[in-house]
Amino acid sequence: MLTLDEARANRTPIDWSSYIPPKPEFLGVRLYASDLGSAPVTGAGERVPRSRTFPISSGSDQGQHVKESPFRRDGATSTRDACAPQKIAIALGDLVEFIDWSPFFHAWELRGRYPAIFDDSKIGEQARELFDDAQALLDHILTKNLLVARGVHALWPASAVGDDVDVYTDETRSEKIASFYFLRQQMQKPAGQANHCLADYIASASNPKLKEYLGGFAVSIHGADELAEEFKRQHDDYSAIMAKALADRLAEAFAEYLHKQTRIAWGFGRDEQLSYADLIREKYRGIRPAAGYPACPDHAEKQTLFDLLDAEKNAGIKLTESFAMHPGASVSGLYFSHLDAKYFGVGQIGRDQVVDYATRRGESVAIVEKRLAPNLDYSV
Repeated sequence: MLTLDEARANRTPIDWSSYIPPKPEFLGVRLYASDLGSAPVTGAGERVPRSRTFPISSGSDQGQHVKESPFRRDGATSTRDACAPQKIAIALGDLVEFIDWSPFFHAWELRGRYPAIFDDSKIGEQARELFDDAQALLDHILTKNLLVARGVHALWPASAVGDDVDVYTDETRSEKIASFYFLRQQMQKPAGQANHCLADYIASASNPKLKEYLGGFAVSIHGADELAEEFKRQHDDYSAIMAKALADRLAEAFAEYLHKQTRIAWGFGRDEQLSYADLIREKYRGIRPAAGYPACPDHAEKQTLFDLLDAEKNAGIKLTESFAMHPGASVSGLYFSHLDAKYFGVGQIGRDQVVDYATRRGESVAIVEKRLAPNLDYSV
């Protein structure tokens, strides 16, 4: 394993001399919802047809204590009252074309890629029956407005400062409102391969001529728990499970939909000619890494994002004490626009980086070690 200094010396090689960061058409927060001007609708209504039952795993956060008072670091000031977010009405049906169906089958322990899974000699028939049932319930949900989509995204002026990214109130970049803290790969790499960090994809504050931006989002599908409970009261566990599975897929589709709107706002997404397969394979410019995933393994970074977006007020999403999102059908993350931005896994890190990271975040080493235990290359 490299030392942190050695890893930083082998950062992602990006030629900033000829690069012009794309300037977004808006700064600040935009809110999207399928229930603007109307009250949420609950109730399952009539039952949906079933074929057979398969096991499914659930990601529900029900029963967990929800955080009521988000903490702030760096003395950062909240922008939630600076100006009201622009509100944009959407229909839940707008998200359907962005659904990636492959994970839907995986959740029911049917392994295969949609739509090729239907041709599988062993599970193709089961997959087709399951899919038909899902379509029936999805049509029912859309017709009766049984689920509600609420989401928020934002774009901020930003600059990289070492392995961190600072975001600012406006284009003057004179007032910092928050910092995102990132980790760097420390594993020994073959010659010619870099030790990546997400901050590498944002222009440095040391080059003020490069006006860089960072985006963030949080989206959720509301009503799945209530819908599932009503199905259970009708002794229809299959439809209850299906409702939650569809809510999860719609939440991911909402994230895909909002990323497209962000790329359009950045300008380079206006001329995209992407097929469904292209979207699923993420053949577009930029990335949207999420806290708690390989490129940003610390779930605590969600708190900064949620504070900036005012996600609880604007999208109805709360964080638990362990930084899980509620409702369970929720997705959040950051937007990076650089052409070279790609996903990676931080992997194992040394104590020198843990100490450095804890210092930057203003936390104790012990607290950071507890959160990042799976990534530690040493015993605590």
